[in-house]
Amino acid sequence: MATEDESPSPPDITVMLKEQTSACKGARDAIAAGGEVVLYDGQPPQWMVVGIAATRLKRSLKVGLTTLGLDETVEILRARHRDEQLRTGNIVAADRSWFFTLYFDSTGTELLACSGLENERPSQENGQELQL
Repeated sequence: MATEDESPSPPDITVMLKEQTSACKGARDAIAAGGEVVLYDGQPPQWMVVGIAATRLKRSLKVGLTTLGLDETVEILRARHRDEQLRTGNIVAADRSWFFTLYFDSTGTELLACSGLENERPSQENGQELQL
């Protein structure tokens, strides 16, 4: 039984990663393989979180980066979570091959969406590396 001085235990992210998006399985696998999970305390507004995710999707498509569930995440956050404060977190695969972003409700108790971005070099045009 927790006392008033103890902080609540962090949520079990693996259990929360169901099938919200196509990135959930990869995120669960990354955790199981020793990936680092970081949850942030801040609660940015939904419009800001959606804007960042939409910009990340647009930029990733433009330079040819591999994503998982990012398009689904943008749709979920746009359609269902207007005017809410959200929480976010990250999972970095142990081999650093994938970076996952987690999107939670304001209490951090419901996982709304998950997206993944493969850590790869962007496509090259004219022999020059594209800048993100």
